[in-house]
Amino acid sequence: MPLVACPLWGQVVQKKIVEASDNHLWGVLGLDKISADQEWVSYKMRYENGIDSLFVQNTITNKTYNLPYGDKTAFINNNSFTTLFEKNLYILNLKTGKQEIIKSVNHYNYSALTNYLIIDYEATNQQKMVIRNPDGRIKKVISNLTGFSLSPDDQQLLYTTKVDNKSSIILLNLKTQREKQLLVEGRHNYAGVTWQRYGKSLAFIAKTELTSEASLFYYLVEQDQLFELKSETLADSGFPDKASLADDNRMKLLVSDDMRKVFFAFKDTGNVSENKPDSDVEIWNGNDQWVYAQEQIYGNFHRRSKIALWFPLTSTIVPITTEKLPKLMLTGNQDYALLSNPKEYEPQFDQDGARDFYIMNLQTLEKTLFLKKQSAYTNSIIPSPMGKYIAYFKDKNWWIYNIIDKTHTNITKNIETNFSAKEEILNPESVCGNPGWSLNDKEILLYDQYDIWAIKPDGKSPRRLTHGRESKVKYRIAESPDKYTTISLSDEIKVENYDLQKELYLSAVADDGKTGFFKWKNHSGAIPLVHEDALISDLYYTQKKEKFFYLKQRFDLPIQLIMQHNKSKTKVVFQSNPQFQKYHWGASELIRYQNAKGESLKAVLLYPANYDPNKKYPMVVHIYELQSKNLHQFVSPSLYNETGFNPSLFTLNGYFVLLPDITLAHQNPGISALDCTVSAVKKVIGKRLINPMKIGLIGHSFGGYESFFISTQTNLFVAAIAGGGITDLKSFYLTLNRNTGKPDMWRFETSQWMMGKTPFEAPLPYWQNSPIDHVEKTKTPLLTWTGKNDRQVDPNQSMEYYLALRRLGKKNIMLIYPSEGHVLQKPENQQDLTMRTLQWFDYYLKGDLTNEWITAGMQ
Repeated sequence: MPLVACPLWGQVVQKKIVEASDNHLWGVLGLDKISADQEWVSYKMRYENGIDSLFVQNTITNKTYNLPYGDKTAFINNNSFTTLFEKNLYILNLKTGKQEIIKSVNHYNYSALTNYLIIDYEATNQQKMVIRNPDGRIKKVISNLTGFSLSPDDQQLLYTTKVDNKSSIILLNLKTQREKQLLVEGRHNYAGVTWQRYGKSLAFIAKTELTSEASLFYYLVEQDQLFELKSETLADSGFPDKASLADDNRMKLLVSDDMRKVFFAFKDTGNVSENKPDSDVEIWNGNDQWVYAQEQIYGNFHRRSKIALWFPLTSTIVPITTEKLPKLMLTGNQDYALLSNPKEYEPQFDQDGARDFYIMNLQTLEKTLFLKKQSAYTNSIIPSPMGKYIAYFKDKNWWIYNIIDKTHTNITKNIETNFSAKEEILNPESVCGNPGWSLNDKEILLYDQYDIWAIKPDGKSPRRLTHGRESKVKYRIAESPDKYTTISLSDEIKVENYDLQKELYLSAVADDGKTGFFKWKNHSGAIPLVHEDALISDLYYTQKKEKFFYLKQRFDLPIQLIMQHNKSKTKVVFQSNPQFQKYHWGASELIRYQNAKGESLKAVLLYPANYDPNKKYPMVVHIYELQSKNLHQFVSPSLYNETGFNPSLFTLNGYFVLLPDITLAHQNPGISALDCTVSAVKKVIGKRLINPMKIGLIGHSFGGYESFFISTQTNLFVAAIAGGGITDLKSFYLTLNRNTGKPDMWRFETSQWMMGKTPFEAPLPYWQNSPIDHVEKTKTPLLTWTGKNDRQVDPNQSMEYYLALRRLGKKNIMLIYPSEGHVLQKPENQQDLTMRTLQWFDYYLKGDLTNEWITAGMQ
């Protein structure tokens, strides 16, 4: 039935204090879908108690329906809306409001071309499929179903059945209702169904239940041709004797756009030693390229599935990846393969070390080395969409490799800007990115720190599409609302072609905190669609591009769903958390300050709810790295927080909260964090808003390290909390990350710690910035917490610090959460840590001595 909301905005109400019992009222708004005619929009509200809701609202009349918070939502032909929730498929008629519920649904899809719903459901102890219109008119019912797959063009439906242990795979043309039985086999299972991009062909694997023997099938739809590749034929084509087809979820089948090639995975069972060792000893050789743990997670290339290529029309099959060259990228037209070995120059001490890249012509099978010692870091090597070029970032410049001419061209050497900058958290510098190319690979699009560039592959006629540097506005191409990612057998980043003769939609983030979206055209440049002193995100639109939908929020404004007409007329479609108007709330302010080096920095200062300028308030400083981007983020008050910190809880309980930006200096991560943090605090003290004797410090992970270190260097903070932090730089340098099996020393060489050298080469900087080496100077009461099963930061780092403080007779408390990792996942533990965090600062900054767990542990 329709949901009618009572608008509170604009009403005069007597405001009150948010109590813990009110927290369940607060939710997070997310934009879901918009209908093709732009008259309906769906959005979701998520609540901490798990009672989430999905709403469908008319953008003109505001008529609203409430549905269970489901998955795989869809607007059907502008007349209906569907969502799947706990195996119940809800079909809502948007005209009448009538709801239909189909139970025991495994999976469903919708063909917009034919206006058919395809529903896989359980009935009378068997799996069935019904093909029907949204209004209920049934076209076809299939019994004994085992699975189905709809083609990308919505016209072909492949489905599988099993009757009397005999499996069938059938192709149904939804438009003509003609069926084609592709296979009738014995006890087979079908897997890995993959369509050509436009639905003109498909591939799948058939595997016998008894022997697990597999065959790969390929079918050309228009030509009505079926091809088969059997596992036993691999050995006759230059493959290892015990090679067989692999149904590997990490390596999906891939059909080339030209329909001539099928890429598939195979495994060599003969390459796996059958000799069992006498013990379960792990042998860690000093000359191993990767340490044993990393090899088990990412290595063992001789045991892993490999990629091969099948040309069905010529019955040719060739292996592509090998044990020596196990990594694969494909060019945009799938005509060439880029092969590499990530272990080639190991041991290395970068996050992603350099490697050589070979290019393989998949027609002639010729393979040549085309790039030596190239970084494989994200966004550093990207094939063009049309397959003509390979772009790579090297020596702080973008290069283009012309595949046909076999030439390398530095296309940015004459441009006076840097195409790398501070782009990632805890990474001092990385490539800004290559979002795509113009049509037909005519120009490559590149980002610098602020702007978007278009450059021809020969480096000539570079042009800057935006002018953000002058006003310090960072422009990026906004993601298309219908963009989706697929699991691929290769490692390349897929980039798009853009028609630069048409408009582009750009996201924009300004240095003063304004955010929004711009419409760019070749002749007029970037024109603001919306750019406000707020956090604007999630731009959605349809092909009509008459109405635009986006989310808007500020620290003092819960998320709104906004609809904007092309002529800049806006409407609030939905205001989340309307009860907000009943309560006192804080505000946010962007402040600017300088560190001791004179560097200009920013910080976010959050004001306490019901702020009284005649009072002096306590303040909690939360530290990590760059936090000024959180200026406009609305945070619902909640006790369920993965790291125990919720800024709104503090502002609602009478605290200022400071979120300073921290820039880390070479070989001085701790000292520079101290400098930036203290400088920001002094800036706030100068505003005469807070009690300078009542300031607390809190951080987690790298922020936990900073809290540990800063508490050894200054008495500015009355109390501190450090969670999941590093305390001993020398021992952490020699730690293995349990998630990756990779030694953490790369973080010190080239990343967040900015040491550049080992502790053996530069012992002094490691000593100067290591909390454990200054622990005896700690005077700040410290609460430490860690997950006992933390796989990111060894919990022994916290335990080591606790033992040092204990041995020195310094009062402290450590919390260890069994079975928890780097952040807390169990709701009861999240609530416990959040409550203890509040109580810790209330104890030291407000003088609330009622919490006996602190008194017992500290006095």
